[in-house]
Order: sequence, then C-alpha cells, then structure tokens
Amino acid sequence: MSDINIEKLIDRSEMESKKLFECIDAVALYNQQKVLNAFQKNRIALRHFAGTSGYGYDDVGRDTLSMVFADVFGGEAAIATPLLTSGTHAIATVLYGLLRPGDCFLSISGMPYDTLETVISGDGVGSLKDFGVNFESVELTESGDFNKSEIEKRLKQKKYKLLFIQRSRGYNWRNAFGVEQIGDIIAFVRKFTDVPVVIDNCYGEFVERKEPTEVGADIIVGSLIKNPGGGIAPTGGYIVGKKDLVEQIGYRLTAPGVGMEVGSYAYGYREFYQGLFFAPHVTAQALKGSVLFGSVFDKLGYETLPLPSENCNDIIRSIKFNGKEELIRFCQAIQACSPIDSFAMPEPWDMPGYTDQVIMAAGTFVQGASIELSADSPIREPYIAYLQGGLTYEHVKIAVKKCVEYIRKIS
Repeated sequence: MSDINIEKLIDRSEMESKKLFECIDAVALYNQQKVLNAFQKNRIALRHFAGTSGYGYDDVGRDTLSMVFADVFGGEAAIATPLLTSGTHAIATVLYGLLRPGDCFLSISGMPYDTLETVISGDGVGSLKDFGVNFESVELTESGDFNKSEIEKRLKQKKYKLLFIQRSRGYNWRNAFGVEQIGDIIAFVRKFTDVPVVIDNCYGEFVERKEPTEVGADIIVGSLIKNPGGGIAPTGGYIVGKKDLVEQIGYRLTAPGVGMEVGSYAYGYREFYQGLFFAPHVTAQALKGSVLFGSVFDKLGYETLPLPSENCNDIIRSIKFNGKEELIRFCQAIQACSPIDSFAMPEPWDMPGYTDQVIMAAGTFVQGASIELSADSPIREPYIAYLQGGLTYEHVKIAVKKCVEYIRKIS
C-alpha cells in the first residue's frame, strides 16, 4: 500500500463511478420535488416554526410537520417529533403501541440491531418480554435474502400479531434491502397473513424514489438525526403509516386517551422543516461518498458492501479489515478528519445496549448524527467498519485520503 498514489486512485474511482453518481443525482432531484410538493400542499409558513410550551395543545408546527412527513413518505398519518429521542425509541414506541401481553411478533429479517435486544428480551427492565410479549425471528439465507420457505412455514404454523423487517444491515455482513425487495416480501407474506408489517427504515430514507410505505408496509420508522433530518434536525424521530395504527402508537408515546394532542417543544420547529427540505440532497452527498469509499478500498484489496458497481440501498458502507488494529485506525482516521472533536481519539468501550465493546467515530455537529460522516463497529471478528453519512461529498473525499494514510502507517 505504501507505493500507491492515493490522489490518482481517487481520481480513477470517481471516473469509474460517474454513472452511479448520475443515478444518485436523478433520485435526489425526484425526491426534492416530492418534498417541495409536500411543503407547498401543507402551506408551510413562518408560523409553523414557532415553539410552544406546557401541554402543547393546538401546536400547529408539530401537527403540520407530521402531515408533511405523511405526504413525503406516502402514509395516511405520521408522528414526527422531538419527543422521540432516537431510532430505537421510535421502534420501541411502535412495538409497545401495537403489541399486547400474550402476543408474539416475528422478525423476518433475522435478529434486529443490537440496541433492540434489551427492548425485546431484557430482564427486569420493562422489556416486551417482561410484559408477556413473545418474539421469534427467521434468519436470512446465506446470501442475505429473505428465507421465504421458512417464513411461509412459520406463518402457516402460528398466528403472529406483527411482522418486523430491518431494512439496514445492522452489524451484519449483508446489503441493505431495497424497496423492491421489501415490496416483494410483503406481497409474499400477504398470502398468509394480514397483520401489520413494520419496517425499520433507518438509513434508507431518500435513497430511492419510493419508500416502503409505497409498496405495502403498514408502518415505517426512523430517526431524524439520520437521513430525513438533513444534518440539521437536532433530535427526534418519525413514524409513518396507516392512520389507525399511528393513532394507537401515539397513545403509547404520550398517554392513552391523549395521544398526539399534546407535546410541546419550546425551541421551535424550523430545524426540523429545514432539515427535511435538505434531506434529499444531503442523502445524495452521503451516497456518493459511500460509493467513493467502496471503490477506493476495493482497489486497495478490501472487501466492501455494496460492491463498487452496485446501487446502494442505504447510506452505510461496510468495509472488512484484516484485523482489529486496522479497524480501530480506520475509525480514528474518520474522527481525525471530523469538523468537531477532531482532536479526540476514539477507543473501544462498553457502550450501553451493545453486547461487545464498540468503537464509534462521530465528530458531528449533532451528537451521534449518522447522516454526518461517522463510523462504528463492534470489536469482534470479522473486523468490519460500518461507515455512514457525509454532509458534503467534498468532506468525504478528504476523509478517504486520511483513512488510507492512517492505515498505511501500520501496513
């Protein structure tokens, strides 16, 4: 690696990725029009940015933001609010809102992301298990596809209350699911059941022209400090889908009988609206950065997912390293190239909600915002870095060079 001219390698990668870049730009334009239409349909004005206090009755900013999200993501209703603190919180709210003691729900995309394990099966922490809700999963095939034969078998054997799909890869070596794949599996399960299908849509928003709600999903869930916040939203989450289900979920977010009639936010909503407006463009910047990282590191001999020639189904890029030290150095390079806390040196640590030590590089304007350039990984074999985000392509391009330089020092 020491004799490689990184500038020439980046130039070559950019030239080879030109068609993918053009496709990404075309999707961004389509989604920008969709967002603009939703803003105009709902007559967004300065008054929608004002904050409220107390109970938040008649909070027009809050209520209209949810209407805009419903229109953008193809749902009948939505909850888009700073009261949801993370993607995990949003998903947990959906599960607690729709499931009852004695129910069982089925994940057909394998085990969910690490932070949901305690939500589902933690002991004595108010988990779904503590409340008598049961959980089962169907593992994916070796190629990372839905295991249709096993799913059919389970659905014929047992009645579930809810089906769950995680669109992104979590800490697994597989590609994220595209909207077409999700639509196909939903059409398949509809042969056997009509229960709600819930999609963890984190990292996948605005990557394609359609969202899972447009191909049969009943509920989609995500975080506002990922794609739909455009790098501007300071916190929050969203839930979009069927009106009756969203209403039921709203009773869990606040209180039964109250639902989304309350919920104030004194700081105002401008950043949420503005972040959503920027989201298609910012997501495109992150996707181009992901393609560049994939192409460069593929040329350096590393395995990456998606493959350099493949379309991305989310903003995450998986890169498999030769050992623990390379993985750690890669994450440290991302941190060193960050605009915030560039002087910090990330190290593996025992992070709440994770079963292994985790290293996280996130020198971000919004703490933990993974639409901003960041990387993380559990410290376990195989040593895979999960890179995501990038507010500007130029920043990601600078980071590619920095990462190669950091790894070169130990090779």
